[in-house]
Amino acid sequence: MNDELTPQESEEQDLFEHFRIVVDKGQSLLRIDKFLMHRIENASRNRIKNAIDAENVLVNDQAIKASYKVKPLDVISVVFPHPPRDTEVYPENIPLDIIYEDNDLLIVNKEPGMVVHPGYNNYTGTLVNALTYHFRSLPELPGNDGRPGLVHRIDKDTSGLLLIAKNEITMTHLAKQFFDHSIHRKYIAMVWGDLAEDGTVTGYIGRSLKDRRVMDMYDSEENGKWSVTHYKVLERLGYITVIECQLETGRTHQIRAHMKSIGHPLFNDATYGGDRILKGTVFSKYKQFVDNCFALLPRQALHAQSIGFVHPRNKENMLFEKPIPDDFRLCLEKWRSYVQYDRESK
Repeated sequence: MNDELTPQESEEQDLFEHFRIVVDKGQSLLRIDKFLMHRIENASRNRIKNAIDAENVLVNDQAIKASYKVKPLDVISVVFPHPPRDTEVYPENIPLDIIYEDNDLLIVNKEPGMVVHPGYNNYTGTLVNALTYHFRSLPELPGNDGRPGLVHRIDKDTSGLLLIAKNEITMTHLAKQFFDHSIHRKYIAMVWGDLAEDGTVTGYIGRSLKDRRVMDMYDSEENGKWSVTHYKVLERLGYITVIECQLETGRTHQIRAHMKSIGHPLFNDATYGGDRILKGTVFSKYKQFVDNCFALLPRQALHAQSIGFVHPRNKENMLFEKPIPDDFRLCLEKWRSYVQYDRESK
């Protein structure tokens, strides 16, 4: 057989995978579940069934049943969580701030400073270690180094809401929603400078050629993946602006890289240059004020405030919100007081 099979990297930081298969002209009629088992590595019958039930398998852009017979020149699209890797994660009794839980999923409010998944220099104390302890039966997200139930991620120093799947069917449904960009996600951020108006940042985002820890913006897809962030001004506080960001895609460091690219890096974002005074006066009192704000909020000013999705079982629209945590709130209040004092003294 000479089927064209193209695996495509996911838009949610490699948390799922997409295959596009163009069936060979000489293909005889064959049930699609059997066909896919022979064509895709690690595609078990159960994994394929879950994908079909979640309408993650399309033939010629139409959802099909498991009994569908593959025909010559059919174009098949499949969205899977990645295949599992043999990586052990040790359970740890770490408290979790659970906002919502049912038999299929849970919403966790991640504190700033907590790493989501084990990695270099962070093999313990992560959210995944905590999930492994509290929910021994959570499924592993295939291809995600044994990270149970995780369908998306946020950075270590970003606070806010994470969606966790408690079974494979739920994980498959949610992976498809992320792939289709139908998950609703809004973030609150403080950025340097006075943003004139609401806007949208787009472009190809990829690893910096100089520093692999940093994401850069590029002019073509050769160096990055397409990314879209919509932002809305919530509050102007002199030398900083509070904004709401809505993600259309979910690339690594997307908001942080996008805001830097338009000249407004996140407040106290050390990776993207926001940890120094970028706007304001030269007076020593102002410098001391900003340093005090950095001390109150010793991380980038970014909070995953809300997440919305369609529940995989009952098909209801779900929306969850969590206000900014204390460090963010105290820093914001300090800026408000500074602006008010400045106005009154003039």
